[in-house]
Amino acid sequence: MPTAAPSTPPAQLAPKREIFGWAMFDFANQAYTLLIITVIYGDLFTRVIVGDAPDYRLGNLLWSLALAVSYLMVVVANPVCGAIMDYTASRKRFLWVSYWLTVVTTALLYFVEPGWLIPAMLLIILSNFAYAIGEGFVASFLPDLGPRKALGWISGLGWGMGYIGGLVATAFTLFFLGEVSAENFDTIRWVGPFAAGFFLIAAIPTFVWLRERGQSKRQPSDSSLLQLGVARVVSTWHEIQYFRDLRSLLISVFFAMAGVYIIIAFSFIYGAQVIGWDDQVRALMFITVQITAALGAVGFGWLQSRIGTRTTYIMTLCLWLLAILAIWQTLALTTLLQQMFGLQWQAQHVFLFAGVLAGLSLGSSQSAGRALVGVLTPLGKSAEFFGFWGMSAKLAAVFGILGLGLIQWAFGLADAILFCLVLFVLAIVTVLPVNERRGEQAADDWTSVPQK
Repeated sequence: MPTAAPSTPPAQLAPKREIFGWAMFDFANQAYTLLIITVIYGDLFTRVIVGDAPDYRLGNLLWSLALAVSYLMVVVANPVCGAIMDYTASRKRFLWVSYWLTVVTTALLYFVEPGWLIPAMLLIILSNFAYAIGEGFVASFLPDLGPRKALGWISGLGWGMGYIGGLVATAFTLFFLGEVSAENFDTIRWVGPFAAGFFLIAAIPTFVWLRERGQSKRQPSDSSLLQLGVARVVSTWHEIQYFRDLRSLLISVFFAMAGVYIIIAFSFIYGAQVIGWDDQVRALMFITVQITAALGAVGFGWLQSRIGTRTTYIMTLCLWLLAILAIWQTLALTTLLQQMFGLQWQAQHVFLFAGVLAGLSLGSSQSAGRALVGVLTPLGKSAEFFGFWGMSAKLAAVFGILGLGLIQWAFGLADAILFCLVLFVLAIVTVLPVNERRGEQAADDWTSVPQK
């Protein structure tokens, strides 16, 4: 049974097992984003299922289109679902549906054969839609888990556990399933069922221990839940002008997440096509990014309670600028090191240093952004406001991934990555006007006024 939502932010932390259960969903779903989107299936799709060697521009473009469509579906559905969840106190049920849809469609990727472009794209669209909208659903529970000062480290704990889960799942896959190649296709195709099974089992603690808070309201007899959800989204869209700090943050999230999703979708494709790494370095890069991302999420999460969530978020965006410059100039840096210091390093080895910066940026920026949304969100509208967060992030994914896909189609992937640098600069500029204390007060004032 749902419990009544508190009228003020929680003064104490939720039970440890509930926080752990919430964080386990991050642990579970990271296997999907790493195995399917970042490390294995994205490379498999472009180089084997599409296989338009030598530059794979068509494969990269179709991959961009599939991800863009799935994120566009989230943009449309997330705010409406959030409004319905808040009204009916049904966040956990919506999370349950998204969880099962992810598991089933990911497992079905096993049956895709080389050249089956349409089935592969349809399954990626459906599975990534379910995974991505589930991110917003589970994030809406964050404000219930503790006082505002604690949300940074709770969010960081979840993201940190996510990267540990991804490390475990992907290390197992790389060891037992082997390389991404046409010759190894009959073995590597098991990546879909394995990712689905990992998600299925690891997310069980979430549904056992996470509590549904809030009180379901009576549904009007003259409207359906869908009509009610759309009406509430329209109303909140007008009301969000009152939350000017949250509005500025969502714009910043749009630009930052556009860059993040490009890195998630194309970093290992970039390593294979531009850097030309071998399988050993690819595995080492994966381990490096996972460990540094977990450390970044937890470390910067701890820092948020000391220096403020907004300041921490800006620091992570600045770290991204360094990471993108290192990725873009890997080949030039390799030549410079060889000429100035006589080091016989290959570009793939220098690329690992860019991976360290990207890893530290990856976990910390997403965790800090999610925590800052939680800080500025009024109680009783958490699912709806996190729906707007999800909408902003996924609309950014459409913009970023499709934009990079078109740029690399015209100019090649090596220089197209510079597009990310512009995005992170814009993310910093748009978050500068945010005043954290003013935003908290606006959320408190809203919560203190009785809502219909």
